[in-house]
Amino acid sequence: QVHLVESGGGSVQAGGSLRLSCVASGYTYVSTCMSWLRQAPGKGLEWVASIITTTNRTTYRAPVQGRFTIAADTAKNTLYLQMNALTTEDTAVYYCATDRLGLNRGPGTQVTVSS
Repeated sequence: QVHLVESGGGSVQAGGSLRLSCVASGYTYVSTCMSWLRQAPGKGLEWVASIITTTNRTTYRAPVQGRFTIAADTAKNTLYLQMNALTTEDTAVYYCATDRLGLNRGPGTQVTVSS
């Protein structure tokens, strides 16, 4: 059974940075597409970024392109999301998932960006 646990969230001022981590157990990242999603207050779940772990090919939602970096350490079964130049629009609960729709995701970690 897949078990995902996110960490690294917190409160930062606009322009700041955070690095999120997601550790997976009961699952291997090899030959998989892993994703980060987020849900802002009062809004639906939205896809943020994905990585193909065998090729390190990455894709990003347009508003985070150039500011966020997704990475995977397959030896540690850990997924990362480096977030720079954060804005108040990035405030959300962030989830890692084994799919782009977030059907299999962890409990999430809160990111709050203040102006």
